[in-house]
Amino acid sequence: MQISMKCSIAVHCLIFIHEAKGIAKVTSTLLSQSTGCNPVIIRNTISALKKAGIITVARGTGGAELCHDPSEITLYQIYSALEPDGLSSLIGIHACQGLQCPVAQNIHHVLQNPYHKIEDAIKETMEGITLQSMIDDFHKFV
Repeated sequence: MQISMKCSIAVHCLIFIHEAKGIAKVTSTLLSQSTGCNPVIIRNTISALKKAGIITVARGTGGAELCHDPSEITLYQIYSALEPDGLSSLIGIHACQGLQCPVAQNIHHVLQNPYHKIEDAIKETMEGITLQSMIDDFHKFV
C-alpha cells in the first residue's frame, strides 16, 4: 500500500510556487530542476493541478501561481487532482471470486466495509492537512 510519488512531487511544486511568488517566474524547467524530475512529469503534474483549479499558468510566457490561499488547499485536493481514483484503489482485493472455496467466494464482501473505513479515515486526515500547514513545516527547516 503506497500513495504514489505524484502527490509528493505536486506538494513540492506547490510549495516552490508559493515561495517563488514575486521572486521568479515558475516554469516547468525550474520545477524540474528543483524536484529532480523529468520535465514531462512536471508538465503532467502542472496540467493536473491546473485542471483541478489549484494553480493557474500564464499562457505563452508560462509562470505558475496558486489560485487559492494555501490555507484553502488541502492535501486531499492535491492528491485527488493527480490520482482521481486513488483512494478507492489504495487497497486492493485479489481476484478469487470464481473459485469454489467459501472464503474466496466471500472475501470481497468481508473486506469491503473495513477497506471503506480505512479509505474514509485517510480522506478525513488528508482533508485536515492544508498546503499552508505544509508550508509552515517547510519554514521550520529552512
